[in-house]
Amino acid sequence: MMRTSHFRTLLAGAALVTLASPAFALDGADLLAKLNATYATSGVSISSSNVGVDGSTVTLEGTELKATGAEAPVPLGTVTMEGVEEDGEGGYTVETVSFEDINVTEKETTVTAQDLAITGVVIPGKVVPGTLESLLMYESATAGPVSVSAKGKEVFSMSGMEANITRMDDDAGLEFDATMSDLKADLTSVEDPKAKETLDKLALHSLEGKVSMSGSWELASGKMTVDEYAFDFKDIGRLNVTLAFSGYTLDFLKSLQEALKTAEANPNKEEANAAMGMSMMGLVQQLTFNNASISFEDASITKKLLDYAGGEQGVTGDQMAQSLKGLVPIMIAQLNMPDLQNQISAAVNTYLDDPKSLKISAEPKEPVPFPMIMGAAMGAPQTIPQVLGVTVTANQ
Repeated sequence: MMRTSHFRTLLAGAALVTLASPAFALDGADLLAKLNATYATSGVSISSSNVGVDGSTVTLEGTELKATGAEAPVPLGTVTMEGVEEDGEGGYTVETVSFEDINVTEKETTVTAQDLAITGVVIPGKVVPGTLESLLMYESATAGPVSVSAKGKEVFSMSGMEANITRMDDDAGLEFDATMSDLKADLTSVEDPKAKETLDKLALHSLEGKVSMSGSWELASGKMTVDEYAFDFKDIGRLNVTLAFSGYTLDFLKSLQEALKTAEANPNKEEANAAMGMSMMGLVQQLTFNNASISFEDASITKKLLDYAGGEQGVTGDQMAQSLKGLVPIMIAQLNMPDLQNQISAAVNTYLDDPKSLKISAEPKEPVPFPMIMGAAMGAPQTIPQVLGVTVTANQ
C-alpha cells in the first residue's frame, strides 16, 4: 500500500508539472512589448501581425519597423529569434536574430542582401533612464553578400558587413566598430556623357575598397568619439574623419525624440519644420566640441586629377600644379585669416610637389561649447581657426 501511495503521488506530481508547463513558456507578446519599450529611446517601434513561440524560438511574422519622422514603416517580413531566454529580471536574452534575405526590384534596379543577423541581443525587463538598461543592446550585427544590379548588370557589391558593440567597465558606456568589406562599384554604367568622359580620362572604371569605423560613447558626459571613419579605395586613396563632442547624453536623445514626435504630430508641416528648427537650435547648445580632423592619404589619384585638369586647360599636370600654387593664396586671402592662410599655402605647396597626405585638424586647448562657436561664426568668423585650434599640414 505504501508503494502504491508513493506511485500515485509521483503520478500526481508529473501531471501537475505537465499542466503547469505552459506558464513557463516564453511570452512572445511580452517580449515584443519590452522590445518596443526599449526601442522607444531611439524613436523606433516594431509591429508584427503574428507572434509565434516554439520552445526557445520566437517568430515575428509580418514585421514592420517605424521610425519617428518616417513617412512609412519599413517591412521586415519574418524575423526569427533563436536561443531566447528570460533573464530572471523580466527581461530576455537572444542568441541570434535572423532576418529574411532581401530581393527587391524596382523598375530596372534590383537589390539583394543575404545572411542578415544580430547576435547577443539583450532586452531589459525594465527601462532605466540614464543607463544602458534603457537601450537595446547587442554584441554584433552582420550581413552577407550585398548586390545592386541595374538593367541586369551588377553595379555595386559588398562581400559583407560587421558591426560590434562592447560595454565599458561598470556600464560606463560603449565601444563600437564596424567594417564594410570588399566594396566594388562598376563605373562603366555611368550614363552622363561628361561624367563618363571624365572617368575615362582618369582611367577610373571601377572602385574597390572598404569602409571602417570605430569609436566610443560615454554615458555620463555624453562624449561621442569617432576615432576612425575611413573610406579606403584602391588607386584613389584613404579619406578618414575623426570627431569628438560631448553632451550627447540619453537625456539629449530623449529631448530630440520628443521634438521629432511633436513635429510629426503637427499637421501644418511648415509650422512643424519651423518649430523643429528652433528645437534643434536649443538642443545643439547643449553640445561641446572636443576635436575633429579630416585627412587624405593619396594612392595616385592626385596626379591623375592634375593631368586631367591640365589637359582641359591645355597644359601638363606639373604646370597645372604650379598654377594652383599661385592661385591658392589669392583664393584664401578673402578669408582674412593670416595664420591659417599661411598654413594652407605651405601645406598645398608641399602636397602638390609630392602628393602623399593632407590633413586638417581642429584641436582646441579646452573643449568649446557649441554656442561659443555659433557666436564666433556670426560675429567674428575670422576668429574661428583660433577658437577651434585649426591646423593644416601635408605629408606628415
